[in-house]
Amino acid sequence: MTGIVTISPSREKPILNRHPWVFSGAIQDVQDAAPGTIVDVVTHKGEFLARGYWNPKSQIQVRILTWQDEPIDDVWWQRQLKQAIESRAAYHHPTEPRGYRLINAENDYIPGLVVDRYGDYLVLQALTLYIDQQKQQIALQLTHICQQLNMPIKGIYERSDVDVRKKEGLGLTTGVLWGEEPPELVEVISGDKVRLIDIRHGHKTGYYLDQQHNQNMLPRFLATYGLNDGHTRILNLFSYTGGFGLATQGHVTNVDASRPALELAEATYQRNQWPEERVDFIQADIFDFLRDQAENGEQYDVVILDPPKFAHHKRQIDAAARGYKDLNMYALRAVRQCGFLLTFSCSGAISPDLFQKIVFGALVDSRRQAQIIRHLEPSPDHPVALTFPEGAYLKGLLLRVF
Repeated sequence: MTGIVTISPSREKPILNRHPWVFSGAIQDVQDAAPGTIVDVVTHKGEFLARGYWNPKSQIQVRILTWQDEPIDDVWWQRQLKQAIESRAAYHHPTEPRGYRLINAENDYIPGLVVDRYGDYLVLQALTLYIDQQKQQIALQLTHICQQLNMPIKGIYERSDVDVRKKEGLGLTTGVLWGEEPPELVEVISGDKVRLIDIRHGHKTGYYLDQQHNQNMLPRFLATYGLNDGHTRILNLFSYTGGFGLATQGHVTNVDASRPALELAEATYQRNQWPEERVDFIQADIFDFLRDQAENGEQYDVVILDPPKFAHHKRQIDAAARGYKDLNMYALRAVRQCGFLLTFSCSGAISPDLFQKIVFGALVDSRRQAQIIRHLEPSPDHPVALTFPEGAYLKGLLLRVF
């Protein structure tokens, strides 16, 4: 028996507009619904609106799976998973191991499910209670679909170790869901470089796949300005495993607070036979490092600023804005005349418009001038559903600084 969630009068509009979230404040009544089960979402008059899954422990109490009166069964799952995977067909290479996102949660109309591919392995994140309950069956479906599409895999590894699960009443968990356990490091090809991926312990599912497009764009862009050779000074801040610097041909300074990240970065550069004299790995607090650079008058041709999420919810926006402004002010001062700054925010609570205003404020304080050369977005394997603007979390600016 399917539970019933009744929406309060005048609160149906987001659902009718196909937004996938139903917050607790929009709900009038709940009947016969157990946590993690499928429910029908209806108007206060009992008219069908949508079908999704329910969790009273979450502020987002219903996540919608379909706006059609259809069963959520194996046929539904196969259709949705296959649609998402087939839409990434251009990323599949029959002989080269690639890394890319296969399923992007709400943006692929499967709320709570993230699946990334690294060569012969898939990494799955179950972000909600219902998806957590279905993950074994989902793993089996994924193996069958990948086989059908001639992209066989060796294993599926779970990385459900993100804090958002706590809001669903779930603990953190990792481990093999199907097949072989991945090796300590998995190699994938991105652009013309080899990336070493730590599936089991790396950030997110192992790598920041959403930045691949921007990383691979950078050398082509810099070459048009004659800035893609060993004399080009590149400062890569919050560098993680050095992806932005590795994509270029410059002298790269990778700075990160994490020693394990820098060790993996060093191994990645060695794997690509990068000349030792053209790369530095510095463990430091980024704020302190930038202040020191300013005091010493150090400047670079290109500065990349890709910090972690500062605002996890709206209550943190003001504090996050101050942090972004300070970082960008010092980063702007570290760019030489006519050089470039790539600056990003991955905080979903910070809108693109607000981010641009923050960077503008930093520019004023830095006493520099800058032009927006282009707006930067996630890689195309991270699509954003038009009805789900919250999916547009990553935004960036490529600036020329004077």
